[in-house]
Amino acid sequence: MTKAVLDASAFLAYLGDEQGAAEVEEAIAVGACLSSINWAEVLSKLSDRGKSPQTTLKELSAEGLINGAIELFPFTADDALSVAQLRNKTKAIGMSLADRACIALALRLNLPAITSDRSWLQLKSNVSIRCIR
Repeated sequence: MTKAVLDASAFLAYLGDEQGAAEVEEAIAVGACLSSINWAEVLSKLSDRGKSPQTTLKELSAEGLINGAIELFPFTADDALSVAQLRNKTKAIGMSLADRACIALALRLNLPAITSDRSWLQLKSNVSIRCIR
């Protein structure tokens, strides 16, 4: 059962064994998910670091993380509307489209969002934000 939505920054911290990785590991252990938009961001960032997206998918699937411990949710038309509605509320704190996709999924599922970006704590929303740093 999914209990939290991971932002790409949180999942990348986990994969890189960075500060906050243990908190993300705990969230994964009890049930975490990613928006397909955030998954694309993870694959893109790892690609920037020289890692093949296909290899990453194969490795994380084989480890039981992707489509196993971490459920991937498709980005829906309702999510797109939420992302657009969040634009004005989040522009001042610099939230990207992918950041807002994470928030939109958390709103849809009524779950907390986990991120490494402290600026999210300024967001006034119905989503509980857990910052790992």
